[in-house]
Amino acid sequence: MSERDSGSSGRAKATSRAKTSDQAPFGAFVRKPVEKSEGKAKADVVPVASGAAEMRPETAESWPADVVEVGKIVDAYGLKGWVKVAAHADAGHGGDALLSAKRWWLMQGHERRSTPSLQAKTHSDSVVAQLGGVADRDVALAMRGTRIYISRSEFPALEADEFYWVDLLGLDVVNVAGVHLGKVADMIDNGAHSVLRIEYPATDKSGKPVTGERLIPFVGVFVKTVDQTAGLITVDWEADY
Repeated sequence: MSERDSGSSGRAKATSRAKTSDQAPFGAFVRKPVEKSEGKAKADVVPVASGAAEMRPETAESWPADVVEVGKIVDAYGLKGWVKVAAHADAGHGGDALLSAKRWWLMQGHERRSTPSLQAKTHSDSVVAQLGGVADRDVALAMRGTRIYISRSEFPALEADEFYWVDLLGLDVVNVAGVHLGKVADMIDNGAHSVLRIEYPATDKSGKPVTGERLIPFVGVFVKTVDQTAGLITVDWEADY
């Protein structure tokens, strides 16, 4: 099944359901819904060697170019320094990047830091994690509001024909006749499937330049191909729709 065939939004399968958040500047990075197998638990992240389990300060220069915001620390969890995270996507729908990434990049106000994720697991509707350099509840509480980023290179691999939202943003969109319809500016989840929000240059009634908008459902009947290498999405959609 292709992203187009499933209808999702973070993992944008052209038809899948995703959980989004107003806090996600890059669009949700969730994957298509998958069947949850009973009794199959998410494995914790492999513990990091003790010598590497430290938080370190970062700068704009040391910050990876490919990081994507994936959640926010909202509270402490327990007494031993674990943190509770509100993820921008459900685990199993792309939010599992929080479970598998070895290093989390953190921004609190204007302060940048990074830390190894020693353990991370799902708990109810959130993710809880033990981070390097966070040894007690007081330190964990002081981290509330910290935004979490993960390197795109650490996102879990997808199945063929599935895409993360962040990889679709900025792609050119043309129809099957070769007419350029604009660029993907955002992805929307309407509850049934994902929708491409496309922007293109236009003019208003007075001839003033404005930004036009097209909304195209990310489903197989409309989305024909997604070529990330060429930066191009081909759709069955007329320019005057």
